[in-house]
This record gives sequence, structure tokens and C-alpha cells, in this order.
Amino acid sequence: MESRIMQTSFSSLDTPLFFNSVNRNRSSSIASSRKPLSIVCPQTKTRTRRESCVLSMSKKDDDTDGFTYKDSGVDIDAGTELIRRIQKLAPMIGGFSGGIPIGDYVLVVGMDGVGTKLKFAFETGIHETIGIDLVAMSVNDVVTCGAKPLGFLDYFGSSHLDVDLAEKVIKGIVDGCQQSGCEHGLVGGETAEMPGFYAKGEYDIVGVAIGIVKKDSFIDGKNIVAGDVLIGLPSSGLHSNGYSLARMVVAQSDLSLKDQLPGGSISLGEALMAPTLIYVKQVLDFINKGGVKGLAHITGGGFTENIPRVLPGGLGVVIHTDAWELPPLFKFIQESGSIAESEMRRTFNMGIGMVMVVSPDVALKILGEVENGDYVAYRIGQVIQGEGVTYH
Repeated sequence: MESRIMQTSFSSLDTPLFFNSVNRNRSSSIASSRKPLSIVCPQTKTRTRRESCVLSMSKKDDDTDGFTYKDSGVDIDAGTELIRRIQKLAPMIGGFSGGIPIGDYVLVVGMDGVGTKLKFAFETGIHETIGIDLVAMSVNDVVTCGAKPLGFLDYFGSSHLDVDLAEKVIKGIVDGCQQSGCEHGLVGGETAEMPGFYAKGEYDIVGVAIGIVKKDSFIDGKNIVAGDVLIGLPSSGLHSNGYSLARMVVAQSDLSLKDQLPGGSISLGEALMAPTLIYVKQVLDFINKGGVKGLAHITGGGFTENIPRVLPGGLGVVIHTDAWELPPLFKFIQESGSIAESEMRRTFNMGIGMVMVVSPDVALKILGEVENGDYVAYRIGQVIQGEGVTYH
């Protein structure tokens, strides 16, 4: 979604957390000053209660008159206030997914949508991959605690049900389930036809991923220490975040969605509609090899908001921004919208969709094992004493 500011964390796996059910009756300080190393990867404190680390994306920087997220209509300050109020009612808010302890296991649940990326789907006519986005946003949250996805449920709402269009979207959901290794795939959900509620030809989708992990394998970041290494896995583009700001930039630019993306090899529309990468298989592979202490799904809020959510109190991170090359789409958005660097970093993933926190020896082991692999990752920084995210 536009801004991931509310999810549930697990401070006590002995305390059950409850969720509304979803039903379907479908009629139908830095250790080294050297530039971080890049590595290749295969595809395939301590707080008793982790609080939501939300930094404002709403205020303009003093040194820029460029666009901000708030200019596009997304007020994160309001979201922060809502989180503050919700925490009084449900004090476990803060992580990337929610869980229910069941015996020796934890049933993990992640829920999300696709946000205003749908607007570009309506404009481009690209609907086949929106379902992949939907699955990705939830299963990537679920895997951050080490859980393997078991099943997925979806909601598809429209004013008038276009069966052919809905089938394209749901086929994408099925494809996403297959990509994530979701054992039972799409197990249910809901189709809602509500005349006059949505604009003609438009729809909305929401998804819920269900996963499972052993209690003794649950990853919660509590063992992270200063000196641990951040490894970033590249994104395919904006994924499903920041699209309200992206739409504002595109609307005032000189390019149409059919024009070639500057510096890229595809059209602007194709770049904006690139499906969100699903990291489940490769992340679980890393986890199974041991040494993964924490995982941050880089969604709305970028590094600035999401990485602190997995850190114990008193720790922050340094990010080496020269560790990877900024993809053309982000360059286009920043330059066309005259967006400040800090605003970009608080809104978009900037080319890194998942961050793993590992010990230095594990980072070296990963480098040695996968340097001949087919996929790229980067050593993007390290954990330090302090708070928040610093960019070098």
C-alpha cells in the first residue's frame, strides 16, 4: 500500500492475537569506511513491546520546493496519530505481520492491498500482474519473521463485476501464490459487487496471507547487535508503494505512459506496472542456512521507517547509498518532481525491496557461497549504536 504504518509485532508468543475472519462465497558508527561489497544471491534493548517507528513523510524539507508525499494527498502524520490511538486498544502494533501461537508454532497473518498503483493499471490496461503485487505485499511481510506461506485469501470489489477482468486479476493472484511457494495457494476470499460505489471500470483488491513458523525459529530481531551487516535484495521498481506521489509527478511531466522511460529500455507505463518481487523462496533459503537475525520489507516509508522496526532499542543503522545503482524510474521521479533526497528515501524503496540483518561472519559466508549465483544483492550498511537511519 501507500504507507505501511500499521502491522502487528510479537513481543510474547504466549499471548494470542486475534484477527477478523475473511470469508468467500465466490459465485464462482561504521566498522569500515570502504565502499560496501556487492554479492550475488540465488532466487529460490530489547523491547518488551515493539512500537511503530513512523517518521513523518508530510513536511517539506527546508531546502526544496519540490513535491512531497503530503502534496499528493497522503498525510503520514495523520496515520501516525491513528497508530498512537490504536496502540491504546491493541498494544502489539508495530511489526510487519500478526501472529497467533498454536502449540509449538505461530500462525502468521499478513494483510495488504495494492493502493493507487491500480490507477496505472486502469490507464495502461495491464491487469495480469496486479494479483502478483497483491500476493507479494502480504507474503513478503509474513516471511520477515521466518514464516512459510500456507494459504492466501483475497477481496475483489467493483461497482459492476466484469468477469473477464476479474479473472485476469485473480489469475495473477494464483501466479503469485505459486511464485511464493504458498502450499495451499488461493484458498478463498470475497467478491463484492456494489453498484455506484467504485468509478466505472475500476475495482479494489485486498489480500491476506497465512503462514506458519516454529516458535523456536521465529525471527524478531531481538538478537541484533551493533556491527551486524545489512544485505539488501533489489526491487523490481516501486513495488506497490508511493504511487500517489508517482502519479502526481507523471501527471505534470512531459511524458505519457507509452513513452520510453529515460535511461530505461521499456516504457514509463511498463516500468510503473512492473510486478512486486516475491522474496519468499530466497529469503527462506537464507534463513534455513542460519544466521539471519532480522528482516525488513521495504514498503512505504523506505529505509527510514521500515528498518528501525526490526531493531532493538538503542540501535540504528548506517546506509551506504553508493552500494547500489539507483534505477532509472526513481531518477525520473526525483528529477521530474524536484523531490528532495530525504523525501525520496522516506517514500520509496529506492531499488531495495528487502533488507536482511546478519552477523559479519554470516555476511562473508553468503558472499562466498553465492558469488556465482544468478541474482544480485548488496551489502548496504551496518547496525550501529544510536537511533534511526543515517545515510552516507
